[in-house]
Amino acid sequence: MDVVATAGHVDHGKSTLVRALTGMEPDRWEEERRRGLTLDLGFAWTTLPGGHEVAFVDVPGHERFVPTMLAGVGPVPATMFVVAADEGWRPQSAEHLAALDAIGVRHGVLVITRSDLADPAPATAEALDHLSGTTLAGLPAVAVSALTGAGLDELRAELARLANRIPAADTEADVRLWIDRVFTIHGAGTVVTGTLGAGTLHTDDELEVSTTGQRVRIRGLQTLKRERTRVPAPARVAVNLRGVERGALARGVALLTPTVWPRTTVVDVALRYAGEVRLPTHVVLHVGSAAVPARLRPLGASSEVARLTLAHPLPLRAGDRGVLRDPGRQRGEERVVAGAVVLDVHPPELRRRGAARARAADLAEIGRTAARFAGLDRERLATLQLRHRGFLRSAEFRAMGLPPAGTNVAGDWWVDPARWADLTARIPTVVTEWLDRDPVAAGVPAEVVRRRFGLPADLVDLAVRAAGLRLRDGRVRRSDATALPPHVDQAVTTLEKELADAPFAAPDAHRLAALGLGTRELAAAVRAGRLRRIADGVVLLPDAVEQARHVLADLPQPFTLSQAKTALRTTRRVAVPLMELLDREGITERLPDGTHRLNRPPGRRVS
Repeated sequence: MDVVATAGHVDHGKSTLVRALTGMEPDRWEEERRRGLTLDLGFAWTTLPGGHEVAFVDVPGHERFVPTMLAGVGPVPATMFVVAADEGWRPQSAEHLAALDAIGVRHGVLVITRSDLADPAPATAEALDHLSGTTLAGLPAVAVSALTGAGLDELRAELARLANRIPAADTEADVRLWIDRVFTIHGAGTVVTGTLGAGTLHTDDELEVSTTGQRVRIRGLQTLKRERTRVPAPARVAVNLRGVERGALARGVALLTPTVWPRTTVVDVALRYAGEVRLPTHVVLHVGSAAVPARLRPLGASSEVARLTLAHPLPLRAGDRGVLRDPGRQRGEERVVAGAVVLDVHPPELRRRGAARARAADLAEIGRTAARFAGLDRERLATLQLRHRGFLRSAEFRAMGLPPAGTNVAGDWWVDPARWADLTARIPTVVTEWLDRDPVAAGVPAEVVRRRFGLPADLVDLAVRAAGLRLRDGRVRRSDATALPPHVDQAVTTLEKELADAPFAAPDAHRLAALGLGTRELAAAVRAGRLRRIADGVVLLPDAVEQARHVLADLPQPFTLSQAKTALRTTRRVAVPLMELLDREGITERLPDGTHRLNRPPGRRVS
C-alpha cells in the first residue's frame, strides 16, 4: 500500500475527488458534510489499475486548519495536489506547496478539478509555474471532473504510475508511528490511527508512548478495514492498544520501538527558505503529526543552520524533516517560514564566545546539501558527533539516526581517534604527577582518571592499558611499580637484612616506627614485591611461606602450634597468623584436635 495526501486551497474539490476515486466518504464529522468543508483529517482508499492499493489522507484546505493539514502530510511521501479550474491558484495553494516543499515531498500528481466549469489549461499552466523551483516541479497534470467522471480513469492510471515511483519503505527500521486520531471502540478499547512510514507492526508487539514512556501492547491491527497480524510500511493503520486509556494519547504523540528513541528538546537543523523571509524567534515546529512551540536561534550570519529549543521533548533522529511556522503572523499571510532538516539531536552546548559561529561552520555544508534534498551526509555528522562527545556506543549512533564512526575499541564502543590518542598519551603524566605528590600511594584512583578525561566507566581499563599502565584494586599504577622512594627503599633494605638472619622474627611496631615504615610505606613495599604481609603489622620476606614449608616438613606429623613456633624461632604474634595463612593456602591442614599436618609436598614423602 502507498499513502497519498491531498493538498490545495479550501473548497477546490479535494474531498469530492477522493470520494469519486474511492466511492468512500472521507470527511469525518456531520458538520463537515453539512458545510462541505473538511475540518479534520479524512481517510479513504482504493485499488488502482494493476492491483496496487493506495490510501488517501484528505487534509483541510482552509487557512485556519493548516496545522491539521501538516499533521496529515507530515508522514506521507506523496501528494495529490488539487487546483480548481474555475478559481486557479489561491492563498492556501501556496501555503500547502510551501509546506510540501519544506518537508521534501517530491512525488505526486497535479489534479485540475472542475474541468466541466472552466477550461483547465490556464489553471494548469499557472499551477505548474508555481510548482517550478520546488520539490514538486514537473508533476504530471491531469484535468478531471468529479461531476461528470471525465479524466478519472486517466487520473487512476497516473496514480498507479506514481505508486511505482515512490521509494520502497524500510520495513526493518525502528517503528515511530505518529498518531493522528484517537478513539474508543466499545468492547475493544483504545484505538489510534496513523501513517506507518517505516518498520513493521505485529500483534502483541510492545511499544512505548513518546510523551510518558509508558509501555503498551498491540491488541489488534487493521489496515483498509481488514484485520491483520502484521502490517509493514508504508500503510495507513489502526492500532488497538492494550494497557492505555484514551486520555493518555493524542494527535502528535508517537508510538515507538522501546528504548531506541531518545527524546530531545534541543536540535540543530538545516533551514530551507530561510534566506527569503525574516526568521522569527518563536516558531512552531511541525514534524510527523506533532506541533511543538520552539525558540529559533540562527547559528551563523547566513541563517543556513539554526538551533531549535523545543517546548517539550520529541523523538527525533538525524534526517527528520519538519516545517517551521510563524504563529504570530496575521491571518491570511504566508505562515510557513522554513523547512527544517534535523542534523543533530544531541548538539554541544554553546558556552564560549564564537561557539555558535564555529558550530555553523561545522554544519553549513552538510546542512546546505540536506536542505537541497541532495542527501544527508550521515557519516560526516557521525564523525562530528563523535568529535564532540569522544566516546559513543553503537546503540547511541542508532538512536541519533547515524552510522557508527571513528575507531571501534571494544565491543560496541567507538572512540574519536584523536581524542583517544591524546588521553592515552596524557594518562601517564597524571599518574606521574600524582605519585610525585604522594610517592607511596598505591596509584591514582580509577575514578580520578575517569573524571579527568571524561571516560565512560567501561573504557577506563582499556584506556589505562593502552597508556602502558595497569588497573588493579581500583587504582591506576605503573606496569613496573616496583620503585620505592629513597627513604622507604633504605628502610626496607635494612629490614630485609634483619629478616635474612631471622626469617620469622617479624619486626614489632616499635622497630617499624624506628625504621620509618608506617602502614602506607609497608603497603608500598608489599606492592613492590619486597615484603609479604602476613597480618596487620606483620610482614616477612616474600619467600617466607616457602621457607616455613621446609622448616615444618622436618617436624613429626601432625604438630602443634607450639612446636611450629619453636621450629620457626618466632613468637605467637607471628606463628598464629602464619599458620592460618598456611592453612588457607593448602600448605598445611588443621585437624579436629587443633594440631596441624603438612600436606604432601611435591617430590617429598612426609612420615
